[in-house]
Amino acid sequence: MTSRAKLLGHPVHPMLIPFPVGLLTTAVVFDVIYLVTDRTGFATAAAYAIAGGIIGGALAAPFGWIDYFKIPADTRAKRIGLLHGLANIVVVVLFAVSWLLRWNAGGWEPVPLALACSFVAVVIAGAAAWLGGELVDRLAIGIDEGAHPDAPSSLSHRNVSA
Repeated sequence: MTSRAKLLGHPVHPMLIPFPVGLLTTAVVFDVIYLVTDRTGFATAAAYAIAGGIIGGALAAPFGWIDYFKIPADTRAKRIGLLHGLANIVVVVLFAVSWLLRWNAGGWEPVPLALACSFVAVVIAGAAAWLGGELVDRLAIGIDEGAHPDAPSSLSHRNVSA
């Protein structure tokens, strides 16, 4: 099933998701460094990375939902797609709560609940990413019909044929 939302022949959602995934994971790494070193600059960097990750997630999500609504009803792919999307909503909400708790504390230093939200969210994000991989790699969601190793470039405007 090919993607509905494309840019230059490629699905938009997979182009955007590395940004929120990378930024939110980096925020957790910065939190761990902050906990080990007590250097407040890492707490501040984590807060900024969370903000960027939330914005990135908000930009990537609509393109994922556009593709989701094209998945045939009553299929395993539809169920996995829904779980993937809902898990990512939980991730963004948990990171948003973490960011708000840091902001309320002043100085961006995370309170224990902010850290817990971020750590739980990054685990859920890993599971959601696995589900996204299952959609693409196992269930062929977002893959051009007839794609193969010698297919022409998506920029060539030629149809993919086997």
